[in-house]
Order: sequence, then structure tokens, then C-alpha cells
Amino acid sequence: MTAASVSWRFEAIGTTWEIVTDAPLPPDAREAVCATVDAFDRTWSRFRPDSAVSVLGRDGGSMPAPPDAAAMLDALSALAAATGGAVNPLVGASLDSLGYDAAYSLRDRGAQPAPAHWRELLTWQDGVLSLAEPATIDVGALGKGRLVDLVLAVVTAAMPGDVVVDASGDLAARGRPQRIGLEHPFDPRRAIGVWEVGDAALCASAVNRRAWPSATGTALHHVLDARTGEPVRTVAATWAVAADAMTADAVATALFFDGGPRLAHEWGVEWVRMTTDGTVEWSPGCRADLFLRADSVEP
Repeated sequence: MTAASVSWRFEAIGTTWEIVTDAPLPPDAREAVCATVDAFDRTWSRFRPDSAVSVLGRDGGSMPAPPDAAAMLDALSALAAATGGAVNPLVGASLDSLGYDAAYSLRDRGAQPAPAHWRELLTWQDGVLSLAEPATIDVGALGKGRLVDLVLAVVTAAMPGDVVVDASGDLAARGRPQRIGLEHPFDPRRAIGVWEVGDAALCASAVNRRAWPSATGTALHHVLDARTGEPVRTVAATWAVAADAMTADAVATALFFDGGPRLAHEWGVEWVRMTTDGTVEWSPGCRADLFLRADSVEP
């Protein structure tokens, strides 16, 4: 952005947002952004007892499908297939069991695998979202990216020019390309590279964010293998660039598992990831400017 750009920062869905534009957003546009975020949160947040997914999850049953249901659940189904079930939209109870629950108790009650037969329990068709039994839907694998896309649409409709919508690591830029640092997962004062993003989205995920100690003292975090209910231990951080933030967010999640690179290739998404031993991997043709170790590799 330019020196004359205007930044609007606010808190929403448990994180800090920043919207940068060439001129101040009009009051009605800010109200529309807030309404968009609130509507999404009231529908999809498993941390709110009054959200649509919380109400549905307590007893099961059916409800009119929210506007985002098909787009997000279709993508989550593709993630589940690509990762052999490691990604699962009914992983909410698994996260709760490790302490990442509505009360943010951070109290480890043990690993709980998500239901492997989730596709039999959760359906979305003909405008209806249904759960055959009580379960906790969690769209965290791509939900923040989806909301970034929705907010970006509101902002770009309100005013022309360069726009960046940044939801603490998941961002979309329109107009002039932006140089984004890739934060080192073990040292937030450092970057492992820089990625120039223009008219695209960059989403990141890392095990050092939303992390807490287990009952035995080992580190827990929010990126789980749904098949075991245990946190991922082999990948430390991922970054993905795509045309939209939901796709980038989805691939950033998939990259914690073996099927992620193949899915990224199928979807035409560039990516970078760092394993927990410090090795950096990246997609063929990736345009990020990486500060590489000798043992880093292009698959």
C-alpha cells in the first residue's frame, strides 16, 4: 500500500483484523463489514451457544442450509478425501476434548478421534443442512478464509483502489501487489521468506498459534489429525496462495498431511511449508522469495 493508505483495525471471531484502503471506508461500508462478520459468526461459530451449528449440534436434526454451506462443506469433503480423513468437518468435539473449547479452558481431557463415518452423519443438499445425531461442526480448516473473501467483496464494492483484508495470517489483496513476510514458526521475530501477492490471497497456519500445554506437559495446538484426535507433529507451518482466500486456507490446512501437495496441484495453488525439523518445502514454480537452508527441497 502507499504512505497515504488508511488502516482500520478491529477484533472479530477471536482475532485481529486489519483492512487497508486508499481512503477511509464510509460508515455504511464499515457497518456492512461488521454485519457480514457477525452473520458468519452467528451461523458457524462452535464457540457460541446460540450459533446455528451449536443449536443443530446439540440434538441433531435439520435446518435451512446457510448460504455458505455448500461451498465450504464441498471443499471440506474434498479435503477429507485428499488427506485420507485427516481433515473432518465433525472434528469440533476432538478440539473440545483437548481444551480448545467454547470456554477456552485449555484443559486436556485426552485425544478423541472424530467420527470417521461423518459423511453418513452430515448432509447438505436441496437447501437443507442435516445431522443424523448430535455432533460439533467445525469449519476452521477454511472458514476464516471464506470470511476474508466475504469481507473483501463488501469492501471492494464500496470503494475502488487497492485493498488488503488481513485476518491475522489469512489475507486477500486487490490492486497493487503486496510483499508479505512468512513468519518463522519458532521465532516470530524472523521470516523464512517473502511472498509478493497481488489480486490473490495468502493464507497461513502454524502450530505455534493457539497452542497450550497438555496434562503431561507436552505441547498441544489446534491443528489435529481427525483420525486420532492428536495434534500434528511433523509439519510446523504452511502457506498457500490462491485466487481466493477460502481455497488458500483449505490448502494451508491440507498441507499438514501427506495428501496436501497433490490437492494443491489439482487446484492450481502455490505453497510453502516448514516441517518441525526446520526443513522448508515448496511447490514447483512457487514464486515466494525463500531464505533457504541447504536441506530444503522442492518436491
